[in-house]
Amino acid sequence: MATWSPNPLLLLTIIVTIAVISSPPSVALQPSGLPLFKRAPRFLGKYSHPIPTQLRQGYKYETKYFYQRLDHFSFLDLPKFRQRYLINTDYWVGPDRLGPIFLYCGNEGDIEWFAVNTGFLWEIAPRFGAMVVFPEHRYYGESMPLGSRDEAYRNASTLSYLTAEQALADFTVLITDLKRNLSAVDCPVVLFGGSYGGMLAAWMRIKYPHVAIGALAASAPILQFEDIVPPETFYDIVSNDFKRESISCFNTIKESWNAIVMEGLKENGLAQLTETFRMCRELNSTVALIDWLESAYSYLAMVDYPYPSAFMMPLPGHPIREVCRRIDNSPDWASIPERIFEGVSVYYNYTGKVGCFELDDDPHGLDGWNWQACTEMVMPMSSNKDSSMFRTYDYNYSAFREECWKKFKVDPRPRWITMQFGGHDIKTVLENFGSNIIFSNGLLDPWSGGSVLQNISESLVALITEEGAHHIDLRPSTPDDPHWLLEQRATEIKLIEGWISEYRQQKMKVISNI
Repeated sequence: MATWSPNPLLLLTIIVTIAVISSPPSVALQPSGLPLFKRAPRFLGKYSHPIPTQLRQGYKYETKYFYQRLDHFSFLDLPKFRQRYLINTDYWVGPDRLGPIFLYCGNEGDIEWFAVNTGFLWEIAPRFGAMVVFPEHRYYGESMPLGSRDEAYRNASTLSYLTAEQALADFTVLITDLKRNLSAVDCPVVLFGGSYGGMLAAWMRIKYPHVAIGALAASAPILQFEDIVPPETFYDIVSNDFKRESISCFNTIKESWNAIVMEGLKENGLAQLTETFRMCRELNSTVALIDWLESAYSYLAMVDYPYPSAFMMPLPGHPIREVCRRIDNSPDWASIPERIFEGVSVYYNYTGKVGCFELDDDPHGLDGWNWQACTEMVMPMSSNKDSSMFRTYDYNYSAFREECWKKFKVDPRPRWITMQFGGHDIKTVLENFGSNIIFSNGLLDPWSGGSVLQNISESLVALITEEGAHHIDLRPSTPDDPHWLLEQRATEIKLIEGWISEYRQQKMKVISNI
């Protein structure tokens, strides 16, 4: 059930998220074989892929392009690039009636993928008479600077314009120009975003309050930086999601890491693991396999929806429950790795159509999120030996910094995000300088622990659902939506209606006084 009560801000330290799961190309190892650090999971990774035409048919939009500056914060004559955006004006009531503009802040992937997975925005647009705009994040999808993806990702120099600040400026310049061209300068803009996009929506409302009147920031871990929340929070939530379904399943997973490492040390052990886990290529170590498994568990916690979905992979409703059922119901003679394979197959091969599995989800090294994580999106992560089902990791910034230098020849700036957008003492900061932001979170989502979980003011609202997963409120509605989800969305609609109504009233007062 969604809650909305004016309690002081209190972050839940027993829980964590953007974006998503990291399978580092290499990791520094201790003698025991355990990594010295745990990089923040990527929000989406390889699953933010282009959408097949048949899946786009339920949503009607035009695909357009806008020429953006490569660097909004200098006056150098740098080449511009084409930013893709999707737009629908079918329901827009126009500028004369101050028709609102709903802008989704594009995430770290192809914008069409986010558009078809954000059904809530499409569904409420007719009710509001709203225009819908989905701008793509620079360096993702088709919005590639410097002429090509290969050139944009060439080195630190060409990647240096891939930042949250530049992306927010892109959105701001685009919507400002669009409003001017449509004679819609006075039309209110409402921001939407989930995960990293939710972070961008909240930050854009804070950074450019004159551009947008409010923001729905779903599953937005804006506090997952520095020491604002404990570094073990993310993996504790994932672990608790499994433990709540089955303690024996939790324990089997916890025991599996040593079992896999020990199997890998045997003669022909790696070949046996390759066969057990149906790998397309023979394993040369257990590190990549373990990363692959950890990624699956973390994603499963994010998409532990109460109904079947295909957000990242085709999955049944309550997928963690199904994973644990398969692990627990494996034959008595099955080894721990065999039990784990049965469980993880729910995530990687629920349809049964995959013949073998590839471990490398970014074989060409073109993953923009790794760049962002190594520069400004530095989210400390660790795993506690007592509360977590994952291997034990301590957060080791030095090892993380060394890895980033090895890959990109850059030093991270771990304090840059909080300096730009705030984070420490967020209650006081937003009370003094913020308004009209909804922070929605489901407590099954491991990213929820890095978000705002209690109300700050009447217009800075936290909507929490105990059974909710990763920005479930933004997903398309289904006949299987539980009552608490319907109630949450109804509350969000009511709050957005309030923002728009207040804006229009203020606008009419200004006009009447002229």
